[in-house]
Amino acid sequence: MNDTVLIELRTEELPPKSLKLLSEAFADTVFSALAAQQFTADDSVCTPYATPRRLAMTITHVAARQPDRILERKGPAVASGVDGEGRPTRALEGFMRAAGVTFDELHKTSDGKAEYFVARQAKAGEPLAAHLAEIVAQALKKLPIPKVMRWGGSEHQFVRPVHGLILLHGTSIVPGEVLGLASGRSTLGHRFLASGDIVVNNPAAYAPSLLAGKVIASFADRRAAIAEQLAAAAGKLGARINPADGLLDEVTALVEWPAVYVGGFEAEYLDVPQECLILTMQQNQKYFPLLDAAGKLLNKFLIVSNMQVDDPASIIQGNERVVRPRLADARFFYDQDRKNGFATRVVRLGSVVYHNKLGSLGDRAQRLGRVARSIAEKLHADANLAERAALFSKIDLLTDMVGEFPELQGIMGRYYLLHEGGLPVVADAIEQHYRPRFAGDALPAGNIACAAALADKLDALVGFFGIGQPPTGDKDPFGLRRAALGVLRILMETPLPLDLAELIDEAKSTLIKQGVQIEAVDEPLLTFMLDRLRGMLRDAGHSVDVVEAVLAQRPTRIDLVPARLAAVSEFQALPEALALAAANKRIGNILRKTEEAFPEPDIALLEEDAEKALFQRVVLIAPLVRSHVANEDYADALKVVASVRGEVDRFFDEVMVNVHEPLLRRNRLGLLKALFDQLNAVADIAKLAV
Repeated sequence: MNDTVLIELRTEELPPKSLKLLSEAFADTVFSALAAQQFTADDSVCTPYATPRRLAMTITHVAARQPDRILERKGPAVASGVDGEGRPTRALEGFMRAAGVTFDELHKTSDGKAEYFVARQAKAGEPLAAHLAEIVAQALKKLPIPKVMRWGGSEHQFVRPVHGLILLHGTSIVPGEVLGLASGRSTLGHRFLASGDIVVNNPAAYAPSLLAGKVIASFADRRAAIAEQLAAAAGKLGARINPADGLLDEVTALVEWPAVYVGGFEAEYLDVPQECLILTMQQNQKYFPLLDAAGKLLNKFLIVSNMQVDDPASIIQGNERVVRPRLADARFFYDQDRKNGFATRVVRLGSVVYHNKLGSLGDRAQRLGRVARSIAEKLHADANLAERAALFSKIDLLTDMVGEFPELQGIMGRYYLLHEGGLPVVADAIEQHYRPRFAGDALPAGNIACAAALADKLDALVGFFGIGQPPTGDKDPFGLRRAALGVLRILMETPLPLDLAELIDEAKSTLIKQGVQIEAVDEPLLTFMLDRLRGMLRDAGHSVDVVEAVLAQRPTRIDLVPARLAAVSEFQALPEALALAAANKRIGNILRKTEEAFPEPDIALLEEDAEKALFQRVVLIAPLVRSHVANEDYADALKVVASVRGEVDRFFDEVMVNVHEPLLRRNRLGLLKALFDQLNAVADIAKLAV
């Protein structure tokens, strides 16, 4: 009989930042295990539920018993399983004993490469009750939990103590035990707004029964309800909520019966930079700050409470009383930092270690200043301002405010420098030199800010690669992947006419001048960054073969990559493209196989009409291709390249390259090399060949 399964594990309060992930992973793992053991149907649907005190799911169309099955066990290859007289070898005899079959009961199958013996055995289907509890237990062990705990005198381990287990199939309890709990059909509602056990008669009644107990079981439904209430409350005040998707998920994981209330604080706190107030409200108190139409912080905020009551005055007053000391702390840090001075702290950077092989923060600030100056000069920007911004960019790391809220680094540097009369362009560069901080973040605006941002990221990339600490696997403790993507985005999207290889060399030279021992870094780092660029371009929707064609040339002018991609995509649509891509691949193979030098082709050594025609065409197109490439007219360059198809086809039809006569052979190789250079002037079009 097929029916719906309900699984609920009732716990103490689960970690809010990971509740959604835990719920989805739990449901996916259980559903996959049931499917693997053939308990589910093709139209089975898994619905996860998650509240602060439970992980649950329903799965439709689950069989009470597995179907009878034929299990197939793979054995040795036929070639090694029998001897010359057709008798089983020792390897095959061992397999037969383990599988419990005779030689006559074996079957043969092929995997396309070799033929193998297999043992096939009928296995009767087993009941759901024999597997469900174990499937749930194993799924819990596989959850992405960094740290587990024990409770009471139990030896069981989980992220939080567990108190209840429901395993239902239809209206029936599926017997079993998980984490020391026997399965049943009872759960609990809201901790304060409901009382007594909630008996779940069948899976369909689960969510409605909890709703009656003041619990919205679905994470998605609860999140949507909170978002709707927040929007309504903000709308009544003519305000908008400061964007914070992560906060919405976290608050959803903290409440079971959400209610939104409006709180406030004294307007005098608005003298503190609003980023500080917003961060302390969001991070410490899980409140939603409100902004006016111009984006200015209001002295009101929204509270998501777990209690829906007729008179919320005590809830609102309690939250206002709690937030006030937090705001006072922020104001204290801000006032103290301004009293202690900002620019004067630059000398203290030398006493703070950045990395034991890369010197102090003071050393790093000096390097950033030099590299930023060099970049600004290349961009014809004010080099003095760029150097000053980079030198001052790390000072706010020594302030009390950034010590309390590291997320404000750069932001507070801007405020403090402006307070001391610093130039706005320098202050803005200090704030923006961390950009982009994450995927989709805004880029630094203006050449001064871009110079400081590039200097910061390049110093980190070259420094850590140079001391032999690049990212490995999923480990990237210094954020070098993010830094590489930042450099690439700034160069490509701003765009900036800078050569990446030259920038890497500039950062390396600056490190070496400070006495830092740097390994060979240029090629490994360039490869690393082009790999990041490859992923960026594919994620942006560019076809794989076009991306590979452009990146095969290892371009270092990243700002020109989009134009090259567009040109190659346009070339790919031409009727000549496929044939020329195949010819280019063939030419590359020929040139790689010879160890001879490739001379300039000599017209006097041309014998065949086909090679003479190709020579004339190559001579004709060479200056055109060079001119178009120099002017960054890549599409026109490839159109000129496309015109050579007829001569190329004729050459390979009528001319033998590897003739015995050495002068003739070298001349033809030289002609192919000249053609190869033109074909690959924009991209390696051989990558377009199927």
